[in-house]
Amino acid sequence: MTESVLDYMTRLGRAARQASRVLARASTAQKNQALQAAAAALDAARAELSAANELDLAAGRANGLEPAMLDRLALTPKVIDSMIEGLRQVATLPDPIGEIQGMRYLPSGIQVGKMRVPLGVIGIIYESRPNVTIDAASLCLKSGNATILRGGSEAIHSNQAIARCIQDGLAEAGLPASAVQVVETTDRAAVGALITLPEFVDVIVPRGGKGLIERISREAKVPVIKHLDGVCHVYVDIAADLDKAIRVCDNSKTQRYSPCNTMETLLVHADIAARLLPPLAAIYRDKGVELRGDAQTRALLGRDVLEASEDDWYAEYNAPILAIRVVDSLDAAIEHINTYGSQHTDAIITENFSDARRFLTEVDSSSVMVNASTRFADGFEYGLGAEIGISTDKLHARGPVGLLGLTSEKYVVFGDGHVRA
Repeated sequence: MTESVLDYMTRLGRAARQASRVLARASTAQKNQALQAAAAALDAARAELSAANELDLAAGRANGLEPAMLDRLALTPKVIDSMIEGLRQVATLPDPIGEIQGMRYLPSGIQVGKMRVPLGVIGIIYESRPNVTIDAASLCLKSGNATILRGGSEAIHSNQAIARCIQDGLAEAGLPASAVQVVETTDRAAVGALITLPEFVDVIVPRGGKGLIERISREAKVPVIKHLDGVCHVYVDIAADLDKAIRVCDNSKTQRYSPCNTMETLLVHADIAARLLPPLAAIYRDKGVELRGDAQTRALLGRDVLEASEDDWYAEYNAPILAIRVVDSLDAAIEHINTYGSQHTDAIITENFSDARRFLTEVDSSSVMVNASTRFADGFEYGLGAEIGISTDKLHARGPVGLLGLTSEKYVVFGDGHVRA
């Protein structure tokens, strides 16, 4: 009898749990050795990675995969370079595991503090982007967690090729192969099994479309770290430097269209809209960005700007489409963002410190920026080495989730024969 999907996932979970105990006591040097060896294996396997990725891209094109999804799927030389750099950067990061902080004496004479510890076993479910395999594996490994990686069927060949490089790195460091396991079946039942194994899996991190994340949040019996939408805003304040504003607004939208940290709605103060929007719209039009605006925007830019509907303010396009709204005040901008945004990433362009401070305080998002592109909302750009995902939840982690987001704390107590009176 062939092994059922549930039995297969249970076997992976049991192996991951055993491996997590080995990783929890692994030295920093051993973990770093595995990361550096995996980076070297990736560098040596560029031809194999590209060939495997081309199989996935060809299948994706044949199956009518959208351009944004194909863009996420591609393992270009630049993406491979980024994966290698990510591994090496994670290896240089301080190891948080075992760190004890806040030790203090209490009146009873005992010392109490907190020790940083791994979460245990982390399940990652993701679509399209095969580089997530490296990001997730590196951060889980460095933070002492075992991981089970379930990539999308559209990236099966790429993920398997990457997994072989990771396995090479683990073997060189003397760590168990089950410390990082890539699910080999494309059967969708594997996801359902993974998210309902609390005896083997401690946390689930979904990375993908809204439908996938909603399903996992609804059905999981394991805690989930997630974000649903990336409805990101840039607000250009009355006190903005227009050159900065044009530069940041251009980059926030057009540097790449598919990521979750790309600007989807531009808010502009009414008093500077006539000076900012025409030159900015010219840039967007040259780059093929479809503009949708409110009445004031259309009056300034012409009727080729489509009329924005209520749905546009909620939209995450992941495409060259931008919604634009003219607002009368900072208050109106903050109200718009907190009403329509997804608590992901929002930016203000201003030279007024008080306005910047209010925006930072009152916009309830996981990343809030002043005079910087929303495209910086990324674990690598934040110096985390890589990220396992972005969380818009408020527990347990928020924003790009790096090493610390994959750890917990436990109380440690030191005494010298102390007993409680």
